[in-house]
Amino acid sequence: MDTTATVEAVEAVGPDTYALRFRAPDGFAAEPGQFVKLGTEIDGESVARFYTLSSPRVGETFEVTVGIDPDEGGDFSAFLSDAEAGTEMTLSGPFGDQHYDGEPRAVVIAGGPGVGPAVAIAERALDEGAEAAVVYRDGDVAHADRIDSLRERGAAVRLLDADEPLTDAVTEVLTGADGETVFVYGFAELVADAETAVEAAGGDADAAKVENFG
Repeated sequence: MDTTATVEAVEAVGPDTYALRFRAPDGFAAEPGQFVKLGTEIDGESVARFYTLSSPRVGETFEVTVGIDPDEGGDFSAFLSDAEAGTEMTLSGPFGDQHYDGEPRAVVIAGGPGVGPAVAIAERALDEGAEAAVVYRDGDVAHADRIDSLRERGAAVRLLDADEPLTDAVTEVLTGADGETVFVYGFAELVADAETAVEAAGGDADAAKVENFG
C-alpha cells in the first residue's frame, strides 16, 4: 500500500525515544514485527526511512517507535523529533515476514528501537493466550510502563545493560517448548550476539525470525 498517514499523537517513551501513533488509512493492516516506510519532503527532496511497528495490532491507529540521535541524526530525524498531531507523512507497506504469527511461545531479543516490536509481539502473544518472554539490552530503557505491564501479566522479562552479555538471560527464557519461536530486533551487533546466545542456550538461531536494523 502506498498512501499517507497522519500523526495522531507523539509520546516520549525513553531518552531520545518517541512513540508516534498514526491514524490508520482505510484498508491498512499489519502484524507486530512488520515494518513500514515513512517519508516526507525536505528542501524539495523526498526523504524516507523504515520503522517497525510497535503496536500489538492495527485498529483505528498504529504505532512506531523512533530513536532520535541528536548528534548523528539527519534531516529526517530532525523532522520526526518535531512531529506533532496533524503532521502528515507518506506511508508504504507493510513489509516483512518476520512477524508474530500466532506462535504459542514468543521469545523476543531486542536492543535499541527493537524494544518497539518486542513489546508489541509480547503483548499480542499474551492477548491471544500464548506465552511471552523479552530480553532487552540497552543503556536506557524505553517503553518502561509497557515492560512493567508485561511482567505483571506473566511474561518473563530480562533487562540488560548495553554492554552486558546476552547468554545467561537467553538461557533463562528459552524453554525448548514445542512451537517456541525466537524473534530478534536490533542493530547488527545485537543480532550477532543474540544468534550466538541462542545457540549457546541450545536453540536454533537459523530458525529465529530476525530483523537486522543495519
